[in-house]
Formats: sequence, structure tokens, C-alpha cells
Amino acid sequence: MSDRVVLHVKGRVLVGPEDVRDELWAVDGRITYSRPSGDALTVEGWALPGLVDAHCHVGLDQHGPVDEATSEKQALTDRDAGTLLIRDAGSPSDTRWIDDREDLPKIIRAGRHIARTRRYIRNYAHEIEPSELVAYVGQEARRGDGWVKLVGDWLDRESGDLGACWPRAEVEAAIAEAHRLGARVTAHCFAEDSLRDLVEAGIDCIEHATGLTEETIPLFAERGVAIVPTLVNIATFPRLAEGGERKFPQWSAHMRRLYERRYDTVRSAYDAGVPVFVGTDAGGSLAHGLVAAEVEELVKAGIPPLEALSATTWGAREWLGRPSLEEGAPADLVVYGEDPRADVRVLAAPRRVIVNGRVIG
Repeated sequence: MSDRVVLHVKGRVLVGPEDVRDELWAVDGRITYSRPSGDALTVEGWALPGLVDAHCHVGLDQHGPVDEATSEKQALTDRDAGTLLIRDAGSPSDTRWIDDREDLPKIIRAGRHIARTRRYIRNYAHEIEPSELVAYVGQEARRGDGWVKLVGDWLDRESGDLGACWPRAEVEAAIAEAHRLGARVTAHCFAEDSLRDLVEAGIDCIEHATGLTEETIPLFAERGVAIVPTLVNIATFPRLAEGGERKFPQWSAHMRRLYERRYDTVRSAYDAGVPVFVGTDAGGSLAHGLVAAEVEELVKAGIPPLEALSATTWGAREWLGRPSLEEGAPADLVVYGEDPRADVRVLAAPRRVIVNGRVIG
């Protein structure tokens, strides 16, 4: 007697933005469009590839690394929200054990953050000096899954404002080393100052990117450097600014300006042809499971709904080198009661979450 697991998904299967099929099957955890023999469990609705959170932190909270039970809870929260592929943008915890779990999201790790000494959140990063940057980038490139995460700018206590963390020569050498090892590089950047140097040094992505201007946006577009705006995180800037007002008034005013123009910044980048992807920055002070809220924020910023949807599905998976709903791909998908292309708010209420061909919720 066969113990083969077969799932039948029918209704409207969104293989691509305009590629809509009536049904697919999952056989032993893999997608097929050829009807298999035997009985199958049937799920009906609007099916999308498992959502992507391209800036998430599993194994991290506001104080630093967390235990496995907390990491599991974080991953489960993301999964139940429909996030089945995570680019973990920096974590001090070892979460490799998640790879052995058939019921949890798949994770693409960027290793641990690399920051300048005393220029980032305590207990998060390797805190080093510029002369050590190449060596640490090489180390994290070998440990990660094809990504390395730098902290490109942070509060400079001497100036009282945001400031770039790395000299141009060192960051050029470090990015070259990552690329030699087959890894891409991304960087946390709130402000304006570090962006030109990082892009001209060959960086692949910028997180947050609130400091983009009319001078740097064309450079991003020309070089094809992606941004992950994390608008649900940028929404916390006014509260952060208020907390730092007395000690760092210049920094606080700067954070407020970046917040106030956040939607204009994202829309201008999109209009210029800069690739934009969905990320929540969950796992620091932000809750997990916010991917639908971030898609809605991109639409508020002026990105067309179908493009915002692609930024967490087909387009995001292609950018990260992972399959969507093609023949033979892992059967990771989310089923909704209505068409998410018509209203992205549908993403907040998955009808079914399917991981490796098994219905989870």
C-alpha cells in the first residue's frame, strides 16, 4: 500500500501575474500539473506561491539572540501569515535546525550583521573596525546562504546624527571578497551619506533606503541595486525620534524627515526602475507575521497592486533564486478566498497554508 501524499489545489492558481491555471497537484511535496492517479485531498481558492519576507530576523529579538523555542515561535508566526520563504537579514543565532523541519518556512541566511564598533544595537552584530571588514565579510559569506549583511550607517555619537560606518576603500574590498565567494551583499542604510559609496562599490541591495534622493535614485536604477523599504519598520521612526530628542536632537530631526518622505522615496525609486521587494524587519522590536501589512504599505506608497504582490511572490522568488509554482518545485503555497490581485488586503487572511505539499492551516 502506498503512503504517497497527494494534494489537489483547484480554483485559480496564480503561477504568474497573468499565468492563471485551474488546478495543480502536489505529490510527495512537489508540484505537478499532470493529474496523478489515486485519491487526493482537495483545497479550493486563489493560490499564490508562498509569500516572501526579504528582510526578517529569526532567532533575534530586541535584546539579541533567542533560544530555539522562541525562534520556532517566530518562524511559526511567519508561516501562519503565509510567509514561506525568508531572507534572514542578520541573526546571531544558529537556526540551521529549521532546515530539517518540513513544517517551517525555508530560510536564506545572511549570517550575522557586521557593524562598526559601538555603532549598532548591542548583542546583534560582529562589531569591528574597518581593517577587519574583509575578513569578517569572508567569514559570513561562508556561513550564510549567499548573502552578507553590513550596517552601512548608524548614529554617530560624536556628530549627533546618522553617519556612514565604512571608508570607501574597505567597503569596495569587502564587497569584492563576498562576490568572489559567490555571495551578494546588502546593507542597513537609513541616511543619505553612505549610499553612493556602497552602490559604486558594487553592493547588491540596500535595506530601508530612506535616504534615497534624486541624485542617488538614478544610480540605483543604472546599477540594478534593489531596495527593501521595510515601511512597517519606518513607521516607528517618530517614536524613536521622540525617545532620542533630548540627547540627539539633530538625529531626531533627521529621522522625522526620513519618515515624512518615506512614501515619496519608495515611489520615486519604483518609477525610476529600482527593484523593490517586500521585507518587514520582524524580529528586532517588530512582531513577526507582518508581510501582508508591508505589501499594503507599498501600495499606499504608490506601487501598483500587482507589482506590490509580485514583490512578495513571483518577483521576489526570482530575485532570490528560488522557484515559484513551476513543475517540480516544492509545493509551498498559500490559498485565499478571493483574488489578491484585485485587493492586496486579501493577503492578511489566508484560507490555507501549504508547506511541502501538506496543509498546515
